[in-house]
Amino acid sequence: MLPILELASSNRRFRGLPVNFRYIFLAITFLLAVLPTIAVAQTLTQAESDPRSIGWMEGFPPSADKLIMQPDSNFFSFPKLRWTVCHFRELLPTEQVSRGIGAPEPLNYDLDEMAIDALTFRPMGSRETMTWKESLAANYTDGMLIIHKGKIVYERYFGCLDEKGKHGAMSMTKSMTGLLAEILVVEGKLDDTALVSSIVPELADSAFGNATVRQVMDMTTGLAYSEDYSNPNADIWIYSRAASPLPKPAGYEGPDGYFEYLQTVQPEGNHGEAVHYKTINTDALGWIISRVSGMEFTELLSDRIWSRMGAEQDAYVTVDGKGTPFAGGGMSAGLRDLGRIGLLMLNEGEINGRRLFPSEVVAGVREGGSKEGFEKAGYKTLEGGSYRSMWWLFHNTHGAFAARGVHGQTIYVDPTADMVLVRLASYPSAKNAKIDPTSLPAYQAVADYLVRKR
Repeated sequence: MLPILELASSNRRFRGLPVNFRYIFLAITFLLAVLPTIAVAQTLTQAESDPRSIGWMEGFPPSADKLIMQPDSNFFSFPKLRWTVCHFRELLPTEQVSRGIGAPEPLNYDLDEMAIDALTFRPMGSRETMTWKESLAANYTDGMLIIHKGKIVYERYFGCLDEKGKHGAMSMTKSMTGLLAEILVVEGKLDDTALVSSIVPELADSAFGNATVRQVMDMTTGLAYSEDYSNPNADIWIYSRAASPLPKPAGYEGPDGYFEYLQTVQPEGNHGEAVHYKTINTDALGWIISRVSGMEFTELLSDRIWSRMGAEQDAYVTVDGKGTPFAGGGMSAGLRDLGRIGLLMLNEGEINGRRLFPSEVVAGVREGGSKEGFEKAGYKTLEGGSYRSMWWLFHNTHGAFAARGVHGQTIYVDPTADMVLVRLASYPSAKNAKIDPTSLPAYQAVADYLVRKR
């Protein structure tokens, strides 16, 4: 596996390849959600890589060595990514997720930040303890929000983010897509036992065609789809070229856009046997829920959730060249609004005294998926967990579950502690297994403290 920084910045790597391969990285609307383990030399600490310290994009105009821009292909390489995660719409086309025109519903505060900062825990595999405050720096945290019993007890911003900003949610976007699908299922508008081809006939000849909607929702499909970054002919590159919002190069004859690519996916293995975490499942689900609802993913998310939950800010979602929203990883949103999503899940569809969806929706998510199928996926830091409706279930003593995204994004819901925790981050390596050891025990330490406190 090649380091993303090396692959994006070394011209030597592209010798012998068509010029258009250099522009594959401009399809970051896809890469944000599917980057697997990538070895990144962490030569800079959180403080050293702070975009404000480096001075990315500062000045009128910024100096040449501080520019992050198109058509450069490395705008999502570390440390540039620490600026980019707050500025995707300056680099890529997007669609709005409207909060509506009403006033936001304020969140109440009961801050307890000093006590939480001082909490200690032992990271996975370590004999040494770490404080909560130390874990924020270790995980390159950009924003941290903790809500307990409906009130904000902790709120901090770092790096590129402040309370007015928006941050890439990465694969937490998948959980929004899964939530919308689960709502439609509970309401009887979507049959999760139906074959995908019966809803989206265009997918009949693809590997999705004979999969059930539930298998897509839980990512237990058998799809021939390679994410080997060292192979220029891997499926990930074909998908990236298809999804790129830039004009296709002369002579290009491949699929154009997310939907066209999905029609080309071939089968590999059997549906329903194991969890295979592949972003194309989410984009297929985005197509399914759009076909059933008659709305684009962005419109449906606004209609059912964002415009009704008292959000402070619009969110936005990146799109392909045809304007199709990237349901698998393209959303950016404010920290507190993501906290409101967590509250909706914690309170089983209610917020601000209003019910936005039936309680059975959350009950369905918390039911979890097959532990046996999940074990086959090999998530060493999530042993005993499962995956359902594009949410991660830990099956711990607190019944915690989460939305997760690469580089450290999470909405962590702990029903026992009556806690919602939201972290936005720009960790140098994409894979969350790198930071779970200093994250999951930290979340549990806060939850245990809040349980004792109440």
